Amino acid sequence: MSTVPLQPAPPDRLGRTQEFLKQIVYGGNDGIVTTFAIVAGFAGARAEGVAGIGAVAVLVFGLANLFADAVSMGLGEFLSGRAQRDLYGAQKRRALETIRRAPEDARTRLDRHLRARGLSSTDAEAAAAILARTPPMMAEMLMRYENGLGHPDEDSPAINGLFTFVAFVAFGVVPLVPYFLRPADGTTLALSAAATISALVGLGLLRWNATGLGLLRSVGETVVVGGVCAVVAFVVGAAVGG
Repeated sequence: MSTVPLQPAPPDRLGRTQEFLKQIVYGGNDGIVTTFAIVAGFAGARAEGVAGIGAVAVLVFGLANLFADAVSMGLGEFLSGRAQRDLYGAQKRRALETIRRAPEDARTRLDRHLRARGLSSTDAEAAAAILARTPPMMAEMLMRYENGLGHPDEDSPAINGLFTFVAFVAFGVVPLVPYFLRPADGTTLALSAAATISALVGLGLLRWNATGLGLLRSVGETVVVGGVCAVVAFVVGAAVGG
């Protein structure tokens, strides 16, 4: 009998970068939008003092806001990851204690959940009996089915926070680049807007390459969300400063 050779799994498109896609997209999009909001707000306001200071004002406020928000986002991601892990650990300890005290009840509940997800009565009962031999695995499945708690990321919350910070700064500095190169005027604003759109497109392409979702959807959603935020910032600046 001939055997079909096993085909190697296709390599990940972006390697370990995929593991941090959430942090990269989240931090990058926020960085782009937040920084361009400063630029658009100044342009919309057309305040007298700002006009006199020019590009320096945009850079000072933009960079200060960029790094302050980047630190805030990174620490927020770190604390969120820690809180999620702590919650998961506490819930798992309670679930294990419940299984220890009432193993038959836990097995019955798991059997019911498995049948609700399409297993036959025989298969569900057999699967529940097998999983009952490994209480930690049984606890994780019951937590997912009954509490909606999935296992937290294996990555360190500190690493996730660092990726969020780096993505925020790396993408967020893009709208400010034209103000490093020329005085603040309408052309500089247009160049900043073009750089912002390019950065959003790049972020959308990264998302598309990592997830395999539709190109138009990945790029379009990223650009539209960022564009809406930029327009709001410009309108508010014009309303307040105009």
